[in-house]
Amino acid sequence: MIEQHIPLPRVKGRGMAWQAPHRFRAEDREAFDDGWDGLTLTAAGQADAGQPTTQVIWEDARSAITRNDSPDIGFALGLNPYRGCEHGCAYCYARPSHSYLNLSPGLDFETKIIAKRNIAEVLRRELQRPSHVPDLLAIGTVTDAYQPVERDLRLTRAVLEVLQTAQHPLAMVTKGSGIERDLDLLAPMGQQGLAAVYVTITTLDARLARILEPRAAAPHRRLRTIRALAEAGVPVGVSVSPQIPFINEDMERVLDAAAQAGATRAFYQVLRLPWELAPIFRQWLAQHYPQRAERVMARVQDLHGGRDYRADFATRMKGQGVWSELLRQRFDKTCHRLGLNRERVPLDSSRFRPAALDAQQSLF
Repeated sequence: MIEQHIPLPRVKGRGMAWQAPHRFRAEDREAFDDGWDGLTLTAAGQADAGQPTTQVIWEDARSAITRNDSPDIGFALGLNPYRGCEHGCAYCYARPSHSYLNLSPGLDFETKIIAKRNIAEVLRRELQRPSHVPDLLAIGTVTDAYQPVERDLRLTRAVLEVLQTAQHPLAMVTKGSGIERDLDLLAPMGQQGLAAVYVTITTLDARLARILEPRAAAPHRRLRTIRALAEAGVPVGVSVSPQIPFINEDMERVLDAAAQAGATRAFYQVLRLPWELAPIFRQWLAQHYPQRAERVMARVQDLHGGRDYRADFATRMKGQGVWSELLRQRFDKTCHRLGLNRERVPLDSSRFRPAALDAQQSLF
């Protein structure tokens, strides 16, 4: 069993900063149901025999909130507790970001996870700055905030506790059913117009999901997460992203199932293959779908103006050309039939109370 410990700050005048458990204490691990192998009792990141295990690399974040001005992204503020993602999705556009750390966008991206151990404390300071203007804060937009290591590290939960105290609006996108653990925080925020969640369901085909998104929750388990969020009063939508030509062809079925589970909104993006992701995805196709690999990539290039990828704000998310238009029509007609809204959930920034963070900090 792999144990994860968040390094603690030194305690002045003391030799230890950790209440070490004694040998008579029972170590109980909460059961976790990801929909694949029943209740998982092993530590986050444990691999099958002979397979690479997950390594957590600690980082002291200098900032928590990132800012973007891309015209095709509907939020200005973002936050990611982790770099790299155990879900191991073959199509993840964040994989090339590991190259900046001198790590492989391939296996390293899903086995060497950078954890920002001080993310909640840094966020608290940034929210208390007089210059901070409350706006939608998007969590987990680069790597999933509810990937398996979060079960033990609880960095995402610590962030949510800060945001709930400050009454700061947030939205999350996830494939992890672990978000249900934090319904005690998200439910009241959702009911107050402060939180919305989008669950990504790329396909309902369990076999495809297992090789495409190997450590994400099973598709039927994600539908249960949508239902749990909706029943708790959290506005919930579904992302059917990315759309991969000739691979996940069941968009209408996914939207239908998500609507029945309680989703009220939906959005999609097409497959994007920036930088090193193009050869990584081609290798995945050769391994799992060799007979249709060329056909898939030809259609991907049709969507991106004859290239594997074009970083053009006007077209990179939805593609261009006839196939892009057909995909848009399929999505729009299905959403119209199901009553799914394609606009984001409006959230309330007028409740923001940074002064409340002072009281929270005094508890520590």
